Amino acid sequence: MELKEKIIDQLKQVIDPELNINVVDLGLIYEIEIKENNNVYIEMTLTTPGCPLHDSITSGVKHSVAYLDEVNDVEVLMVWHPAWSPDRMSAEAMKQLRS
Repeated sequence: MELKEKIIDQLKQVIDPELNINVVDLGLIYEIEIKENNNVYIEMTLTTPGCPLHDSITSGVKHSVAYLDEVNDVEVLMVWHPAWSPDRMSAEAMKQLRS
């Protein structure tokens, strides 16, 4: 399994506590870049800028990826543009919300 796939698998363990859906299927992860020395850069957003769980989710993203032995360092950048919308959600996430 390639490192990027392992990172995505790890990120699927990070659950938005309000919606009970992982950050990948919610469409909160905008970019994953593996840099020199396996340093990882992640650009992400949240469903709303005023999310009270901002620090918790960001920390969860960072720590879940840092858990991988191959990863040297993790940088997480929170962005608000483009704004998140439900259109970014996977079919699986939409299904979970409907049930």
